[in-house]
Amino acid sequence: MKNRLVLFFCLALMAASTASFAQLSKKEKKEWKKKAKEYAKNPEVLKTLTEDKQVADNSVGDLTNQVKSLQSQLAPKDARITELEDELSRANSQLSATRAELAQMKSSPAAPAPMDFSKGVVFKVQIGAFKNKDLSKYFENNPNFGGEAAKGEADPQKLTIGVFRDYWEADTFKKYMREMGVKDAWIVPYRDGQRVEIKDVLEGVTTDKPAEATN
Repeated sequence: MKNRLVLFFCLALMAASTASFAQLSKKEKKEWKKKAKEYAKNPEVLKTLTEDKQVADNSVGDLTNQVKSLQSQLAPKDARITELEDELSRANSQLSATRAELAQMKSSPAAPAPMDFSKGVVFKVQIGAFKNKDLSKYFENNPNFGGEAAKGEADPQKLTIGVFRDYWEADTFKKYMREMGVKDAWIVPYRDGQRVEIKDVLEGVTTDKPAEATN
C-alpha cells in the first residue's frame, strides 16, 4: 500500500510537470522513469530528498528575508550618499565661483585706499578765521576742507584747506594760496586730530628743507 502511494506521488509529480517532461529527450525520459521506479521501491530516499528540498527552500526563504533586510538598511545610506554628493556638488560650484571672482579681482586693479590722516602729525593750511560764517556742514566727508568750530560768539571759526604729511608740501601750498590772494594763509599742525603748537612738531621736519624752498 505504501509503495503504491509513493508511486502515485511520483506519477502525480510527473503529470504536474508534463510540459517540462515533454521537452526531455527519449533518453532523459527513460532515465527519469527509472528513477521514479527506484523511488517507488525506496520511499525513504524520496522522503529524504523531499525533506532536503524543504530545508533548502527554508534556507532560500531565510536568505531572501536577509537580503530584503539588508536592502532596507542600505536604502537610507544610499539616500544619505546621494545627499552628500549633492552637497559636494554645490560646494564645488561655490568654490569655482569664488575662484573666478578671486581671479577677476586679481586681474582688475583695486581702487587705492583713502589715506588716514586721523593719526600722527599732519599739516593743514589755514586760510582764515571768520565770525558769523558757519561752514561746518561742509567739513564732514571732506578731508581736504575742514576747520575748527567757534567755541563762543567771540571766537571765530577757523577754516583750513589741504592735508599734508610733509611740512614742505604744506609750505608750498601755503605760498600758492598767498599768490592767489589769500594773504592770511599759514600752516597749522595737528597731532592725532588735535591742534598743537608748530614748535612742538617741527623738530626734525625743517632740518631737511629743500634747496628751492623760500620764506
